[in-house]
Amino acid sequence: MMKRTIESWFKRYSFYFGGDQPLVTWSERLRSCAGALVGLMVVFIIAKLLGELTGIDEWLMASLGASALLVFALPGSPMAQPWAVIAGNTVSALVGISIFLLIPEPLLAMPIAASLSILGMFILRCLHPPAAAVALIVILGHVTHYRYAFFPVMIDSILLVIVGVIYSNLTGKPYPNRPR
Repeated sequence: MMKRTIESWFKRYSFYFGGDQPLVTWSERLRSCAGALVGLMVVFIIAKLLGELTGIDEWLMASLGASALLVFALPGSPMAQPWAVIAGNTVSALVGISIFLLIPEPLLAMPIAASLSILGMFILRCLHPPAAAVALIVILGHVTHYRYAFFPVMIDSILLVIVGVIYSNLTGKPYPNRPR
């Protein structure tokens, strides 16, 4: 009786403790983690070199780790596709910079920038969850020049997608994916 009650409770509430997550094989977990490692290392090295060549200190965007999760662990997701990654991150940076220039108070600027970046992604059909963080990062970093949206944000996103395409296809995961 007690065992049945515990099992029933566990089945009912396991959703709240990751029970809704799909089972993933260890080989797929390691493939995804290795892809993120390789992808981020390649992007960081190339972006750092580009930054040094151009004399630009900002060569990295902090939300790239979340983008890497989507590209390497969930390459079939519509939110991991090249257009979503590149356009979503770029439009969010542009929105964040614009809002920061218009509204210097961060507590007001951050939610407006995040919500407008989501609207922009809806309009451009490029929803990419980490991109909403880009708008916040721009405001928290006091970024006032639009160049930041193109380097590092757009360039880093393009590099990540290129590495994602190469790595995923070499390891047996088709990427990018066409909609059905």
